[in-house]
Amino acid sequence: MTTATLPEVTGARVRSARRAPARKKASLSSPRTRALRVVANTLLIVVGILFVVPLVWLVTASLDAQPTLAIKMPEVVTLDNFAAVMKPDLLFQPLWNSVLLAGGTSIATVVLASLAAYPLSRYKMRVGKPFLYAVLFGTCLPITAIMVPVYSLFVQLNLIDSIGGTILFLTASALPIAIWMMKNFMDGVPVELEHAAWMDGAGSMRTLVQIVLPLMRPGIAVVFIFTFIQAWGNFFVPFVLLLSPDYQPAAVSIFNFFGSFGAVAYGQLAAYSIVYSLPVLGLYVLVQRGLGGPSALAGAVKG
Repeated sequence: MTTATLPEVTGARVRSARRAPARKKASLSSPRTRALRVVANTLLIVVGILFVVPLVWLVTASLDAQPTLAIKMPEVVTLDNFAAVMKPDLLFQPLWNSVLLAGGTSIATVVLASLAAYPLSRYKMRVGKPFLYAVLFGTCLPITAIMVPVYSLFVQLNLIDSIGGTILFLTASALPIAIWMMKNFMDGVPVELEHAAWMDGAGSMRTLVQIVLPLMRPGIAVVFIFTFIQAWGNFFVPFVLLLSPDYQPAAVSIFNFFGSFGAVAYGQLAAYSIVYSLPVLGLYVLVQRGLGGPSALAGAVKG
């Protein structure tokens, strides 16, 4: 009787495993799970269509010689609508004012939110949570409800019709949610890096600027873009606080296409809206390529 050795047995098992057909994994999804997936996908498709339809109307109406509210292919494709809005007083000056308002608001918000989020993220304080809840309450206040006392205050401080004053108010209104976002991003930075910097003699401010902020560049980019988009599309605040047409941003100037008695220049409105959205898209692409991704913390702490 011949006894098979261990290598022969192992080799036979490997060959039989190679010849054996692969077994298909049994699907564990229940009918209820599949139904929920179908409902979720249907809702996502409906929401996507609701977002796509206005964009399609913008493109078709901007190229149509006789646009209406209906979505239709233009019978005569023309660029006259874009030529009509390409005027210094109608487009370029309002766009520059929008860049000043949105850019100044975003920079000031990022700086102040970083300074406010650092002690909330790194130090254990008794007033930490109450302060965060108070900040969260600030995000629930409607702008329209506080504009009357704000307007009165700005009149007394001689800040009406001032781009700097408007930036100050937009920054104050954007700070609550920015502080929450910045704190959450800052919590992901390892504290051990700061301890090492403190051992080398670095202070808190130097540690924040040279250690923490460079590692949370993606979070700073998110806060910056979020604040920029909010300030860029804000209509009500500049409309109330900026009285001179020379200081009004594009979000207010777009109101000029709405005439009296319900008359609207649909073609010029669509063309202006497309040009108005291009700087935000360009900023998003620039920030996404210029800053690091989630791998900014890779290798920061050795396990």
